[in-house]
Amino acid sequence: MGGELGVSVEKILDLPNYAASPLYTDSEKIALEYADRMTISDNDVTDEFFERLKQHFSEDEIVELTAGIAWENCSTKFNRALRIQSQNLWKSGG
Repeated sequence: MGGELGVSVEKILDLPNYAASPLYTDSEKIALEYADRMTISDNDVTDEFFERLKQHFSEDEIVELTAGIAWENCSTKFNRALRIQSQNLWKSGG
């Protein structure tokens, strides 16, 4: 069963375990780690990590990925500060 973007429910539910999950490709895992590094304050996007990222994505793709992650971080902080609740747009159905 896939979502609108073709992502399976199982994959979404396994997101907290993405690093060890067999459901995610190496490129997806590094993109998710990049999001973690951009989002979690005590993690850093080191030069070594950035070199690994460049093995999976072009410069343009990295810029697009960075913008998407930054936007989600911004909108999350904005919504939280203004007490805007989730609109529950996704439910696992289970």
